[in-house]
Amino acid sequence: MQFAPVLHAEWLKIRTVRSLPGALCALFAVTTAFSAVAGADGASDPESDPLFTALSGVAPGQIAAVSFGAMAVASEYHDGALRLSLGAVPQRGRWFAAKATAIALPVLLVGLLTALAALLAARAGLGGAASGLGTAEQVRAVVGCAVYLTLMALLAAGLATLLRSGVATLSVLIPFILVVSFVIGDAAGTAADFLPDRAGQAVLRQTPEGTLGPWTGLAVTALWTAAALLAGAWSLRRRDA
Repeated sequence: MQFAPVLHAEWLKIRTVRSLPGALCALFAVTTAFSAVAGADGASDPESDPLFTALSGVAPGQIAAVSFGAMAVASEYHDGALRLSLGAVPQRGRWFAAKATAIALPVLLVGLLTALAALLAARAGLGGAASGLGTAEQVRAVVGCAVYLTLMALLAAGLATLLRSGVATLSVLIPFILVVSFVIGDAAGTAADFLPDRAGQAVLRQTPEGTLGPWTGLAVTALWTAAALLAGAWSLRRRDA
């Protein structure tokens, strides 16, 4: 079977699983709302990074992106759905590539809209504190934010394929993103800059503070994502459906 019809079939699955469009709506709403609040609060702090403040809603909002990636894969492990999928598409690598693409494209699109809305909402609250932001910096942050959210969704998808469970995947990633990354960051110094979430979020800063720059940080996150997808693809090929 050609790739295009496989991709179309996977997109139809995502559209019809009710929780998945809801996760994308949550990504937009949570990120924009938290960024708007942060912008209003950040106007009184001249020492803060205005660009990072404007997009700080990504920190809680990325949980929705991670949930989207994990649930899109986990739905295949309910009621023998994966056996039906692989029965229709025996080439497991092609099926997995289509699944990953069907996850990445909507997250990338919603991520672009979300980052733009969050930036505009936060700028309204920041007022003069945002006057120093250049156009190139803002475009870089909006595009980089969308790419970062897409990578985190794919990281979750790869891990969910390896673990064969959305619950297990979220039980690992959500505490890691919300707690462990910051605890390790306080104890490990510059080594923590290479964790997937901290590395990728460098693109959201006007002036990155750590070891990595905006695009090198995203490259590190991309390597984490690639490792998770390769592990998931290996598991899919080696284990019975």
